[in-house]
Amino acid sequence: MKMAMQPVSALFLFLPLLAFGSGDIYIVTVEGEPVVSYNGGVDGFSATAVDLEERMDITSESVTSYALHLEKRHDSLLDSLFEVGTYKKLYSYHHLINGFAIHMSPEQAEVLSKAPGVKYVEKDMKVKKLTTHTPQFLGLPTEVWPTDGGFNRAGEDIVIGFVDSGIYPKHPSFSTHNTEPYGPLPRYRGKCEVDSETKRAFCNGKIIGAQHFAKAAIAAGAFNPLIDFSSPLDGDGHGSHTAAIAAGNNGIPVRMHGHEFGKASGMAPRARIAVYKVLYRLFGGYVSDVVSAIEQAVVDGVDVLNLSVGPNSPLTTAKTTFLNPFDAALLSAVKAGVFVAQAAGNGGPFPKTLVSFSPWITTVAAAIDDRRYKNHLTLGNGKKLLGLGLSPATHGNKSFNLVSANDVMLDSSLMNYNPLDCQRPELLNRNKVEGNILLCGFSFNFVSGTASIKKVSETAKSLGAAGFIVAVENTYPGTKFDPVPVDTPGILIADVSKTKELIDYYNCSTKRDWAGRPISFQATASIADGLAPILHKSAPQVALFSSRGPDVKDFSFQDADVLKPDILAPGDLIWAAWAPNGTDEANYIGEGFAMVSGTSMAAPHISGIAALIRQKNPQWSPSAIKSALMTTASTLDRRDRPILAQQYSENGVMTLVQATPFDYGSGAVDPKAALDPGLILDSTYGDYVKFLCSVPDLDPDEILNITSSACNNTKGQPSDLNTPSITISHLEGTQTVKRTVTNVADSETYIITTRMSPEIALEASPPALTVLSGASREITVTLTVKSVTGGYSFGEILLKGDRGHKVRIPVVTMGFSN
Repeated sequence: MKMAMQPVSALFLFLPLLAFGSGDIYIVTVEGEPVVSYNGGVDGFSATAVDLEERMDITSESVTSYALHLEKRHDSLLDSLFEVGTYKKLYSYHHLINGFAIHMSPEQAEVLSKAPGVKYVEKDMKVKKLTTHTPQFLGLPTEVWPTDGGFNRAGEDIVIGFVDSGIYPKHPSFSTHNTEPYGPLPRYRGKCEVDSETKRAFCNGKIIGAQHFAKAAIAAGAFNPLIDFSSPLDGDGHGSHTAAIAAGNNGIPVRMHGHEFGKASGMAPRARIAVYKVLYRLFGGYVSDVVSAIEQAVVDGVDVLNLSVGPNSPLTTAKTTFLNPFDAALLSAVKAGVFVAQAAGNGGPFPKTLVSFSPWITTVAAAIDDRRYKNHLTLGNGKKLLGLGLSPATHGNKSFNLVSANDVMLDSSLMNYNPLDCQRPELLNRNKVEGNILLCGFSFNFVSGTASIKKVSETAKSLGAAGFIVAVENTYPGTKFDPVPVDTPGILIADVSKTKELIDYYNCSTKRDWAGRPISFQATASIADGLAPILHKSAPQVALFSSRGPDVKDFSFQDADVLKPDILAPGDLIWAAWAPNGTDEANYIGEGFAMVSGTSMAAPHISGIAALIRQKNPQWSPSAIKSALMTTASTLDRRDRPILAQQYSENGVMTLVQATPFDYGSGAVDPKAALDPGLILDSTYGDYVKFLCSVPDLDPDEILNITSSACNNTKGQPSDLNTPSITISHLEGTQTVKRTVTNVADSETYIITTRMSPEIALEASPPALTVLSGASREITVTLTVKSVTGGYSFGEILLKGDRGHKVRIPVVTMGFSN
């Protein structure tokens, strides 16, 4: 909530002591610039802000003394308002934003909001997860790693920070046993917590830092140390998975149930991993803890920050999506030179479901890559039913009798336990199941996570079944059916119409007595081998669950002049490391690897590739890296056809449609091209402030409050920001925008062409330009409404260089009549 600042009449307010878990957590920002942007002006404290090319020395006297000065001011403010013991300050923020997180009563929040020097009081909220064949799919081993000395040098001395659920340090993806030793990296200053039980540090050189943040969770009464671990240890699996995708060791065998599913590798296998645990098993996390982790990561000196987390719901008290505490901290991180990749969200395929909004963040959508796992069931009547099942075939490829779990219950009174789920073998008659294929049903318990395919497999195995079938009889909108690796022959029939065929065949072939009890089971079936993947040239495709644009500028969901998502990366059925004690996926409890899906998995692909770009170009800004990724991305699949997106048809059936920039941003990432983009479009912190100042209806005082930067008199348009895309959500008549390109390769001459939907005229000038190495040139882009369609129009500006570089800038607009 934004509140007017008014003086308080009393020095102390005597309010009741807070009980544990009572009250609320608030994020407060106060007057005064944070370390990252302080240019001097306070007596006795020299400037701490540095140019982007420089690394801030957080150990310097100027930084430490000014940070301490801010913290003392926070404490002094609170001491002047409230009695000791009536509140608890959780964190002081002084490097990226100037403020603090505090646990207090709503009445105290009201008082604090009116105190002199207080700019903003925002109630904290929860965050959630946005839940390795891909190096080959992206061409890393053959086209990218060799240029930097091979996989054993890819990402060398680049630090990727993971704000996630922690890490399982004993996993071979993070081991240093079979790798060249990791030397010291003095510029990284993060600490390494020690496991309270084993007394061993979580770090080993590969893992260079490991910390956990839970003060807000503890104050809210949500944290249980017996379940959530008061350490960086991953009790979920999610954090280990994302870290391994970005920076896991190369060539780690993915073995489960005696079968090897290939070898896993991170995008940048020699990059260092810095762990900032903010997510916990049962409740997710809190923004206060996340902001503290982000600040600490930047202070520690990470190069790249991976965020596979997002708010549970919009921060509705902020007037714009771009100025909530989460995005404000990330803006300061970018100012400090840190590249930020964030998962787009898993709210697809519906529009305006993104949880990542700001142009300084690289927002990553999820793609399906070329590897698919299919299986089929052959019935005794000759019909083949397609399904999902990462399992071996039934023994000898023979057929076996089918028995339904409902027909082999030990006691009909056990129906209360939903025996059709096949989660409890003690409910079923082993004598009737043994040697047969057990037919189970898919209930909502599978959706909620209280039932799992893994447990069905264990039930079938313990009863001596020849295999199992899980059949989906009812549709569960939004449910994603993934193949699950099991060691018992098994298959999931996800198509309701195919399930009906299966059940009809079973019922016709099963003889029953007068009471409906089965006398003999004569339906037969065989399950095929589903362990080998099928490679498709139709990849990549935009995954159904991946959140879609357009981006929104406020929480009344008005369209923003920013293209989101920014880029597409693999995020479906991704094999990577898992924590054996992880509880995030019921099908992988106790396992060392997991194959899971989500934009959470897409973001670390981009973080790892960004690490490779930073390794090659250490002086590039975060926006330069983002530009290299976006302008070289592809809008074509492996067949050289336009990328398709999974979508729902009118009757709710999943179908494929041609993707748009609201599905994939600038397109699918191309790591090889991104390492040599030719031209980049760069933006500075000042440019981002100008962008905020140009957003209509945004109060300049609010911008000053959060960025400590004032708006000047020249308003401009949001689309003026020098991003590698152009988005104008409301185009009337003609509008002109400019883009500045900088040559990061040898001098080159580019021919400029445009393509646009017929209802919009798109022109770019000059038609050709020569850009000297290291030089910049300006392009003028003019858009004119020719006819109004009531929807968005899509196009692109293409720059083709005579040395082979191609730079593509997507253009998105909606035309309106004057």
